[in-house]
Amino acid sequence: MTTSRVLTWDVTASRGYETAWVDIEGDSLRARGRAVGVTPEPYWVSYELDTGEGFVTRRLLVTAETAGRTRTLDLRHDGRGGWTADGERLPGMDGALDCDLGLCPLTNTMPVLRHGLHRAPGEQEFLMAWVSVPGLTVRRSRQTYRHLGRTEGGARVRFVSGGFRADLAFDADGLVLDYPGLARRLTPR
Repeated sequence: MTTSRVLTWDVTASRGYETAWVDIEGDSLRARGRAVGVTPEPYWVSYELDTGEGFVTRRLLVTAETAGRTRTLDLRHDGRGGWTADGERLPGMDGALDCDLGLCPLTNTMPVLRHGLHRAPGEQEFLMAWVSVPGLTVRRSRQTYRHLGRTEGGARVRFVSGGFRADLAFDADGLVLDYPGLARRLTPR
């Protein structure tokens, strides 16, 4: 079964917006998105995200444009835990299964779907390949997701990274509805 959705978030953390075209088929996800923001500086971002089985990231291709520069990042996972950025091996990322694009609520979906944290109790810790926006630098990020409970339309999941914590609302498909302090999904009228 394939789920195709077009989602738009008001990204309060960047004072901007993001729209993503998302296809979920079985245990894989493909998406393309565009975002605009003014914090930390005015920028445009476009991205393509492709996962393999188990919602494990295969590739994230991102272009970020600011007044002073256009950057592109081709982030790839080799399926065995190794990562490259623009063809160069990324040390210290071994074991990470997911990317996390900064200021992008969509990339919180993969670990939640993989472990069914939007449907049932559980807690998982992850190592992520976190990508800054608009700089597109990649660094290690330890993150924990914990199912807090079901809601009428999905679930609440606690996200923790370092000293940061937020209780995210997910819909029944495992896609972010509300990420307090970052973004809230808009509903078409």
